[in-house]
Amino acid sequence: MFLKRISLFNYKNFSETQFEFDSKINCFVGKNGVGKTNVLDAIYHLAYGKSYFNPLAIQNIKHGEEFFVVEGDFDKNGRNEQIVCSLKKGLKKILKRNGKVYEKFSEHLGLIPLVIISPTDSDLITEGSETRRKFMDSVISQLDLSYLNQLIQYQKVIVQRNALLKYFALNQTFDKDTLQIYNEQLQALGQTIFDKRKEFIENFLPIFNKHHHAITDSAELVNLIYESHLFVNNLEKLLEVNLAKDKALQYSSVGVHKDDLFFEIDGYPIKKFGSQGQQKSFLIALKLAQFEFLKKNSGQKPILLFDDIFDKLDEFRVSKIVEMVNHDEFGQLFISDTHPERTENIVKSTHQSYKIFKL
Repeated sequence: MFLKRISLFNYKNFSETQFEFDSKINCFVGKNGVGKTNVLDAIYHLAYGKSYFNPLAIQNIKHGEEFFVVEGDFDKNGRNEQIVCSLKKGLKKILKRNGKVYEKFSEHLGLIPLVIISPTDSDLITEGSETRRKFMDSVISQLDLSYLNQLIQYQKVIVQRNALLKYFALNQTFDKDTLQIYNEQLQALGQTIFDKRKEFIENFLPIFNKHHHAITDSAELVNLIYESHLFVNNLEKLLEVNLAKDKALQYSSVGVHKDDLFFEIDGYPIKKFGSQGQQKSFLIALKLAQFEFLKKNSGQKPILLFDDIFDKLDEFRVSKIVEMVNHDEFGQLFISDTHPERTENIVKSTHQSYKIFKL
């Protein structure tokens, strides 16, 4: 699996441009603000149908323009896959595969396995539980579309149950039977989501620990702890027990939509007790574990995007990544960097084919 070429039209700071890529290493170098990260985000767009950095799709349209188009040609097992993602102001975003429009974006997820490592990954440590749930869900969903559909359905039912709780409060009424219908739906969906998340962490943790040890060469003990209300009881029972609280709050206070993933180093939360260097190593190990997990379970080497990470790593960690590239653990690699000489020295030391794009 590799990306052969990409075309950008009115995408962020690009009016119209095209890149032809090497099947191994591709580097974008230049000063801050020239669009290096934007090219990586365009590649991410083709894999996920959305931006990694901009939650509002319209913000990806170049200022003063009405639309954007990102078009890419991938080689997947010797077959060409053309993916086009486009958005026009006032209309829905369109995602096409080989000329055919997807009815649901969820149908596309997993076709182009891809992992990005970026300085913004620090949000996984600093932000709330939703960010870490999204990380878990993104990895699982790329390998299990039924899981993604269950997540979407679960969220719809939560919205409906919350609306009903608000209706009860506003009209000073209560209908146990209608609420029970939602509770039963949440029980079935929530239990499946919980089981799959639990299984994922059990399989993912050893891979994460292996990568953390490899890039730090340290004796620090790191851990990922999955926390869920469903470890205590089944969801239907929990919803029953917390009914008075939910009525008062007017939303569903328990369920897998409240799950979290705790990051620990030597038994303590890394957010409070980890140094900046320890946090960086933790996050890179997490993303490299995501890469290996997807590779192992999909049978494909995911495309790997390194967004401006060499600025944040010491020589030891950079050498460990180079070692992995030399052992051919990675497939196609995209790198953005502000230092052309440093980038060239790093990629030359890998003894792999490469292209450098100066922006």
